[in-house]
Amino acid sequence: MTNPISKTKHVTTIRITTTAIFMALNIVLSSFGIPVPGGHLYLCDIVICLAAILLNPLDAFVACGIGSFLGDLFFYPLPMFVSLVTHGVQAVVISVISHYTLKKHPKIASGIAVAIGAVIMVTGYTLGKIYVYSTLEYAMLKLPYEIAQAALGAVAGMLLCWKCGIRVLYHKTIGNL
Repeated sequence: MTNPISKTKHVTTIRITTTAIFMALNIVLSSFGIPVPGGHLYLCDIVICLAAILLNPLDAFVACGIGSFLGDLFFYPLPMFVSLVTHGVQAVVISVISHYTLKKHPKIASGIAVAIGAVIMVTGYTLGKIYVYSTLEYAMLKLPYEIAQAALGAVAGMLLCWKCGIRVLYHKTIGNL
């Protein structure tokens, strides 16, 4: 017979470790971007969407919101609080929708969740850039890049989760503990 106390510690250790791995991936992928004419596309949104679909809302906030904050703190500190709030809210919303709505259709729930998350990300960064840079014009110039980054993150996160089998692997190894 297993000891319930040791199982609880084990689950907590696995949850913390999984959250930390997603946070580290988020930090690494926010450290560089793909150069495109007039800006950069950052790949951290892929990890944010994937982590938010898999993790519970609190763990998703830590991995995505705090991870984005730390990534900006280390590499480009000006928008770090915008990243904390925007990606934190984005991750919580994606996680809540993915876990608590349309339980018989998790792929549809995840698709709706990442679409809403993309809108949150674009809106949050646009408003944040208006505040941080004190100019609406700069925020509007960067809007197409925000939309492209959000769409790339949503599509790639969904593909990794559902087509590449990461969700199945996650639930086989971690989700059922």
